[in-house]
Amino acid sequence: MPNPDFDLYLVTDRAQTAGRDLLRVLEQALDGGVRAVQLREKDLSGKELFELAEKIRRLCERYNAALLINDRIDVALAVDAAGVELTGVSLPADVARRLLGPEKLLGASTHSLEEARRAQAQGADFILFGPVYFTPSKAAFGAPQGLGALKKILENTSLPVYAIGGIKAEHIAELRGLGVRGVALISAIIGAAEPRDAAARLMGLLQR
Repeated sequence: MPNPDFDLYLVTDRAQTAGRDLLRVLEQALDGGVRAVQLREKDLSGKELFELAEKIRRLCERYNAALLINDRIDVALAVDAAGVELTGVSLPADVARRLLGPEKLLGASTHSLEEARRAQAQGADFILFGPVYFTPSKAAFGAPQGLGALKKILENTSLPVYAIGGIKAEHIAELRGLGVRGVALISAIIGAAEPRDAAARLMGLLQR
């Protein structure tokens, strides 16, 4: 079973780059130390996503970074990505594993202990849990989960857990204190005025 070897998991969102080219922002983030990127652009067609994924995979290769594709197993296979991030509407993890083979990373985005346990039972390699803090992108779905819910996930699953949702530099210490494997985030780097500096600062905090 592959193990994630990264502390910071950067999720893409072209809508948060303040008009800048996504590839340029990602290049700066990788230059700042990011070693795992999840391509999550749900509005793109299969062809558009494949073409973007190819460019990002080549970029990630230059920095020895892993590229995972949100939900789309076909695109992940087509570009030979490092793995897939499964969601609540994706194929089950055990089915995804059969398609991807034993060497690819399988992450699962979860929002409850039940979902986390199911992902573990079906063979996911790691889980994302959130939103831990308030984030405008998830406000319509209700209040954030909070640190208490995250603690329950950490106590009741054996998989590496990445916290996601509204995470900023000032949250890293308390999340590390709880025992998360790492953090996944979007705006703290994608939306930063200087993505390289933002990534470097977050990486420094995670590695303390």
